Amino acid sequence: MKAIVINEFGGPEKMQYVDLPDLVAGADQVLLKVLAAGINYADTHQIENSYLSPQKLPLTPGIEVVALTPDGKRVLAPVGSGGYAELAIANPASLFPIPDEISDGEALAMMVQGTTAFHTLKTMGHLRKGETVLIHAPVGGVGVIAIQLAKLWGATVIASTSSDEKKKLALDLGADLVIDSQSPDLKAEIMKATHGRGVDLVLEMVGGTTFGASLDALAPFGRMITYGNASRSAAREVTGGELMRGSKTVSGFWLSDCFAHPAMLRDVIIELFGLIKSKKIKVLVGKTYALSDAAQAHSDLRLRSTFGKLVLKP
Repeated sequence: MKAIVINEFGGPEKMQYVDLPDLVAGADQVLLKVLAAGINYADTHQIENSYLSPQKLPLTPGIEVVALTPDGKRVLAPVGSGGYAELAIANPASLFPIPDEISDGEALAMMVQGTTAFHTLKTMGHLRKGETVLIHAPVGGVGVIAIQLAKLWGATVIASTSSDEKKKLALDLGADLVIDSQSPDLKAEIMKATHGRGVDLVLEMVGGTTFGASLDALAPFGRMITYGNASRSAAREVTGGELMRGSKTVSGFWLSDCFAHPAMLRDVIIELFGLIKSKKIKVLVGKTYALSDAAQAHSDLRLRSTFGKLVLKP
C-alpha cells in the first residue's frame, strides 16, 4: 500500500511517500480501504512530536478517515494515527455510517473539527443565547463550524482573521463582525467591536500574544477556551488575581479526552450530520490533495493560506 511515513521528527520536509506492506487487521480490528483522509492542524504537531501525546517512529500521520469496510459500507472512522495511507486499521465500535447525502469531505470535517467546535462552544464554553463569542481562525476547519453553530444557538459572532478573502468568507458564514487578527493592538480591536464591554466567550487556538489579548478582552464572567497553539509561541503566564478580577475563566479542551466517553463523539456527530442534511450548517471543503502531496498540504496549512476542511485522496 502507498502511505506517508516519517522516520525523523520535524516539519513537512520529513514526510515521505512510500510503499509499505498491506496492513492486516487483528481479532478486534477492522481493515478499512481509505477513500479520503482528513488533515488537521494537530497533524502538523504530530509529525514534529510537539503534540500533547508523545509519538513514536516510524509514524504514519492522520487521525481520521472516510473509508470502505470489508462489506462495502462507507464510514467515518478515528484511527489515532495511520490515516495518510491507502489502508487503515480501526476499532469496529468506533465507525460512523455516513448518510448518502453527505460527501467524504463533509464527513471528515465532523470527526475532529466539528466535534471540537461543538464542545468548545457548548460543553466547555456554556454558550448562551444573546452572548458574544470571538472566534479566531474563523475560516479554518473548526472556525467554519463554530461560526454557524454559535449563530444557530443565538450568539453574536466576532471573527478575527487577516486577509480580505478570509474576512469575506467569515461574513458569508454568518459572522456579525470581522476584526483584524494582525492588529498591533488586538485587545483594542476586540473592545472597540464590543463597544467597550468585552466578549463573553473566546475560542482560542493561536497562542502567543493572541492568547493574552483575548484574555484581557473578556467581559465580566467571560470564558476563554484554548484548544491549540497554531503560532507555536508560548502564551503568557496567567495569575489567579487576574482571573478573579472580572470573574474570568480559562479552560483547555483536547478532543482526545472525549474518546473515553463515546457518546461525546457519537451523539455530536449524529447531530452535526443532521444539521448538514437539513442545510442548517454548511461545510467549506477546501483544497483536496493527492496523498503524495501531503507535505505540500502541511506547508500550506502552516502558512495559514488555506480555508475549510483539507482532504487527502489516496
